[in-house]
Amino acid sequence: MAGIREIDKALFPIKNIPSVIQLFKNQLEDACEPDLALLSVVAGAVENSLTCRSNTSLQVCEPVEPTSLPILEFHTIETLYNKFHTIMKSAVECNKGFKSYATRELVKKVSDVVWNSLTRSYYKDRAHLQSLYSYLTGSKLDCFGVAFAVVAGCQALGYSDVHLALSEDHAWVVFGERGTETAEVTWHGKGNEDKRGQEIGKGVSARSWLYVNNKPVVCTRHMEVAALVSAINPSLNATHDAFEVALLQQDLLWLLYDLGHLKKYPMAIGNLGDLEEIAPKGGRTPCSVLFEEAISSARTYYNNQHVYPYTYQGGYFYRNKMYKEAFESWANASDVIRLYNYSRDDEEIYKEFLEIANELIPHIMKVESSGFSANTILKKPECFANLLRFYDGICQWEEGSATPVLHIGWAKPLVNTISKFDAEVRAQVEIVCGRPEDDTNKRSNGGYFNNNNYEKENGTNETDILTSLNSKALKDDQSTSNFHPSIEALTAACSEKILNPEYLLQGDGSPFVGGDEAVPLEKENGKPSTSKQETEEKKEEVPPPVVEKEEPVENKRPTIILHSQKMKELKDLLLAEKLNTHAISLHLTAQSQVQVGKKGRSDSDGGIRPKRARRE
Repeated sequence: MAGIREIDKALFPIKNIPSVIQLFKNQLEDACEPDLALLSVVAGAVENSLTCRSNTSLQVCEPVEPTSLPILEFHTIETLYNKFHTIMKSAVECNKGFKSYATRELVKKVSDVVWNSLTRSYYKDRAHLQSLYSYLTGSKLDCFGVAFAVVAGCQALGYSDVHLALSEDHAWVVFGERGTETAEVTWHGKGNEDKRGQEIGKGVSARSWLYVNNKPVVCTRHMEVAALVSAINPSLNATHDAFEVALLQQDLLWLLYDLGHLKKYPMAIGNLGDLEEIAPKGGRTPCSVLFEEAISSARTYYNNQHVYPYTYQGGYFYRNKMYKEAFESWANASDVIRLYNYSRDDEEIYKEFLEIANELIPHIMKVESSGFSANTILKKPECFANLLRFYDGICQWEEGSATPVLHIGWAKPLVNTISKFDAEVRAQVEIVCGRPEDDTNKRSNGGYFNNNNYEKENGTNETDILTSLNSKALKDDQSTSNFHPSIEALTAACSEKILNPEYLLQGDGSPFVGGDEAVPLEKENGKPSTSKQETEEKKEEVPPPVVEKEEPVENKRPTIILHSQKMKELKDLLLAEKLNTHAISLHLTAQSQVQVGKKGRSDSDGGIRPKRARRE
C-alpha cells in the first residue's frame, strides 16, 4: 500500500460520525482498493474509546451531540498504521522469492507473525478485540480479528489475492491465482493452534456447521470492509450498548448496503436488520424486509446452508409476538441444520437451538395457553407441524454424529409443548415418513435446501411427495398403455407439470399445479390428447364458464414429512389421543438411533465459546 492518502488525512481530527462515514466512503468509492488496515484502526479506535472508558491512549471527551465522538487525532492513527506495516514487513523478509500471488508458506508466516505477537494472558473471546486497534495497542485479538489481521497484512505486503472467508462462527483465508486455495490462520475452540496453514473443510470435517459445507462468504475487498463493520461491537455490558458506536455501525452498514456490498453477506444484512429494529431510520428499508433479504441472500448464493438468517428472523417474530411466524422461521432454521453432523465445534449453533427449544418455545406455550384468544397458535395445526419439523431437523442433525445432541433436557420441554396441543389439532396434521434412501441422497447432495419450506405459508412440505410421484410416473410411463386413457394422459403430462397435492391427497381440484381442468381431456376415439394446440382448440369451442367467487378454503390439513429415524418412530405417539409423555421422552433420548461413528468424526478438545457479537 502507498500509505494514507491526502484526501483521507484532510478529515482529521475526526470529531463526529459523519467524518468517519466520509472516510469509509472515500475508501469504498475512490480508492483503488479499500485500505483494510486504516479502516480497522479507525473503527477500533472509535469503538474502544467509547466502550472502554479506561482507555487513555486517545484524547477523550464526552459527546455533546448525538453524532459527536471523542476527538481522534491523525498522528495517533498514523503511528498505529505505520506500526502495522512494520510488523508485516518481517514476514516478507522471511519469505525469499517474492511472487505475484501468495503461497501457503507466506500465509502461514503472516499468521505466525500475528499469532506470536499476541499476549497470552487474556480471554481471547471477550468483546472489542476484533480490530487492528486492539492488536496494535494491546496485542489482543479474537478469532475473527486474527483472520482479518492476516488478510490486512497480506494486503499491506502487496498481495491482492488473499481474502477473508467467513462461516457463521469461524474465519479463514482463500488465496492463490484462482482463489481456490484455503488455509486456517486462527483457532476455533481450545488447543487448535497447530491447524494454522492447513487446508480447511476437508473430509468429514466439512460436514460440520463450522465450515458450512464449503459454502462460506468469500469476501471481496469491499466485503472485507463490511466484515470489519459488522464485527463492531457496541456493547458496554450485557444489557447496555454505547449509543454512538451502534449509530456509527448502523450508518456504515447502510453505506455498504447502498453500494451493494452486503448483497452476498447474509449475516451483515441480518445485523443491519437488528439495528433497524432497535432504532429505525425513517425512509429506510424496514427491518422485517431486511431479514427477508438476508434469507434470500443465503438461498441465492449459498445454497441455503446458513442458519442465522432464519434465527435472526425468528427472533424478530418472537420479540413482536408473531408466534406462528416464529415457529415457521425456527423450523426453516432446523431444515438447514439437519444437513450437518453435530460436533463440539458447533457449540454456538447448539446453544442457539437449545435456547429456542428450552426457553423461547416454552415461553410461547405459557403465554398462549394462559388466555382465551380465538387465534391462539395452540389451535393451529400448522404450528404443530412446524414444531415437528423443528425437532425433526434437530434429530437428523444428531444422526451420524460422534456426539449425541438430545438429552433429557431437550425431551422435557418437547413433551410439555406437544401436550399443549389438543388431540384434535394434532390429528389434523398429515404426517408422512420419508424413505431412508431419499434421506441419504438428500443429505449427501444438499437436497433439502430445494424443498422451499420457507415459501410455504402453512409449514407444509409436499415437495418430496410430488418429486417422488412425478419421478415414478416418468419411470412407469412405458408400462401404462393398458390403463384408462385419463390415467395415460395424467402420466404423460407428469414430465411437464407438477402434481397438485390436494388432488393427490383428497382428490380435489386440478391434477396439476396451475391447471384449470379437473381431468385430462380425451379425444373422441377414447385416446388421450396431449397436444397443446388441440387443447386450445377444444377450449375455444366451449363458452367461457360463469366465474363465481369461491369461498376461501380454511383449515387445510398441513403435511409434514419426517426424515429423522427418531421422529418417524414417534409418529403414532405424537398423534395419539392421549399422549404417553414418558414413552416419547425415552425414545427421543435413546442413543441407539445415533449411529455413532458412521459419518461422524472425533471431537477435538475444543471448549465452549461465548457468543461474540450476535444480539439477543
